[in-house]
Order: sequence, then structure tokens, then C-alpha cells
Amino acid sequence: MSVPQTQIPQCPVALATALRFVPLVPLSLSLTAFSRRIAKAHPDMFRRLGKHNRALFVLDPTDLPVVLLLKPNNGLPTITVSRQHGDGTARISGPLAALLGLVHGAFDGDALFFSRDLVIQGDTAAALALRNAIDDAELDLAHEVTIVSGPLARSLEQVIAFAERRTGLCLTRPEDSLSW
Repeated sequence: MSVPQTQIPQCPVALATALRFVPLVPLSLSLTAFSRRIAKAHPDMFRRLGKHNRALFVLDPTDLPVVLLLKPNNGLPTITVSRQHGDGTARISGPLAALLGLVHGAFDGDALFFSRDLVIQGDTAAALALRNAIDDAELDLAHEVTIVSGPLARSLEQVIAFAERRTGLCLTRPEDSLSW
């Protein structure tokens, strides 16, 4: 299955603009705490990385002015948000919608790669290990957020559903998701 570029929405301009001014240290700390919560809930995901569990993955949403530097650290991950290009073991670049769609199983990763909507540089074995680990975990990032939001969970689910409809970004795992 190929995914035409027109099906991949661009990140909302307001989010991209805000990220030019948002302090990155609090964002990095929040994403690190969130990734550690995911690691605790899905420990096999990090074990599946095997020899790549100490790799540095550069996740580059090309429609945002930041990159995410993910260090799995044997299940104690850190995420650093940077406005710099960033070098790592493997770089995975593409529109934010494509990257989120991959995490949620909504897009076929091979189709995105061959259509050049997704670019992989560096150690492709490490990138493939990350892809397989995330795919096997069947993550739903919105669900993970609502789990920790306590009494605000229901309201947050509604906000996420609204944002997903308005932006076209895949913020939840579709019920009949594709395998990447």
C-alpha cells in the first residue's frame, strides 16, 4: 500500500510557531518522564531493542523546528528536545503526522519509506529495531497520557479527539491499524 504525500497532513502552523519560543528544558523533562512511564508499562519494548538499547535515535519531524533525541538507556529512556540538527546512531525524518502515524500503526512504514515521506539515515538496523519494538508494543500515546491524568482523563480524551479531527494528526491508535 502506498501513502500519497497528500494524505499526510502538515503539523499545525501554530504548534510549529510555538515550538520556536517554548523553553526546551521543561519540555525535555516532561517527555523524559512520559517515556519512562511508557517504559514501565511496556518493558518488553525496550528489551526488544537488543544491542541498540544504548543507541541515540534522532527523531526529526520535518515540519517542526525541533528534533527529539531518544536514548533508550536499557529501559530508563531520556528524550531531549533540541533546535539543533542533532547527530545519532540513526535519524528518522518525516512529517510529524507520518511519525505519529507510525507509532500508532496507522501508516505503513515501508510505503512511507519508498515514497520518500520517511527518510532513514545512519544505522538502519537500529532504526528497524526501534520500529519493531514500537510496533510490538502497540502504543497509543493518547491513552498513555490519559492514564496519568486522573480525574481529567475523560475531558482530556475529548480534547485529544477534537485535536485529532481538526489537525488530521494521528494522536490515537486506530482500531483497525495497519502493520508498518
